[in-house]
Amino acid sequence: MKILNYKLLLCVFGLLSFSQKGTGQDKISKALSSWNQGTIPYVYFDNLPTNDSIAFLDTREKEEFEVSHLRNAIWVGYKKFDEQLVLETLPDKTQPIIVYCSIGVRSEDIGEKLKDLGYTKILNLYGGIFDWKNKGGQVFNDKEIQTDSVHAFSKHWGKLLHEGIKVY
Repeated sequence: MKILNYKLLLCVFGLLSFSQKGTGQDKISKALSSWNQGTIPYVYFDNLPTNDSIAFLDTREKEEFEVSHLRNAIWVGYKKFDEQLVLETLPDKTQPIIVYCSIGVRSEDIGEKLKDLGYTKILNLYGGIFDWKNKGGQVFNDKEIQTDSVHAFSKHWGKLLHEGIKVY
């Protein structure tokens, strides 16, 4: 019942987003509602908490992170998720954490692993780095220099990225 209500909420949100960003945003909503279970609550670009103590964890592969990531994000990986790095970097299990990936699917998986490790304040960035860039958010390369390049993961998923320079 909880997941059904959550998916209903996503559908409603998708319709609202549709008028804001056309079909690209609607496609992100559809992808998230079909791939995610809603186990990690979303946080949205337009209403991010302004708490300086929030840790942003990038759950994509290393090559994606090196092309583009959010400012001061910590790379933790996906296929080779580095639990030890997280435990050493964020010893306080009440540390506010926002996980993200390309659109928010892989980050939900890593959010679940963080919950299993005992972290209690985890949010998933809705639409991931794609929505972030589509809405005018800044991204940085491996030298921490602002860039317009965004790793688009694949040609299929890259269709959801409308701003910036796609890198594969």
